[in-house]
Amino acid sequence: MDINNIKIDDVPTTAEELAAYDEKFKKTSQVEIDAKMAEEREKFLQKQPSDKEMEEKLVEHLRQIYDPELPVNIYDLGLVYNIECWTNEVSMLKMCKITMTLTSATCSFSQVIVDLVKSIVTRQEGLENIDVDIVFDPPWGQDKMTDDAKLAMGLL
Repeated sequence: MDINNIKIDDVPTTAEELAAYDEKFKKTSQVEIDAKMAEEREKFLQKQPSDKEMEEKLVEHLRQIYDPELPVNIYDLGLVYNIECWTNEVSMLKMCKITMTLTSATCSFSQVIVDLVKSIVTRQEGLENIDVDIVFDPPWGQDKMTDDAKLAMGLL
């Protein structure tokens, strides 16, 4: 075990780890430990995207998810009505809620689309959870599509 890789907020789980932790930090006062942990927390937070930046990253991911029946991604198709992100005060990671609809209430691929949206969590660093809320009011219509989507569908 390399003693240099041990951080102040690591939790030793074996006798060897505890011995190495004690060797490195045994002369450290609680005040110094608290200060070091605060410093580590601040470094972690500085690496985390803002809520707005996370929302923009989600849009990038959503543009990679295509409706299985159409040649257009679900964002440009106008299925996403709202994206809201905030920071979980315990984990300091982002939590997000996506309010979206489907082209039809009887869409046979609805669960596939929802699962694909929820799977963004596995690909986006700093994201803890995505809650997907499917709504049908207001109903989806072609007017919600971007011009690029309309062009791809032959509507322009």
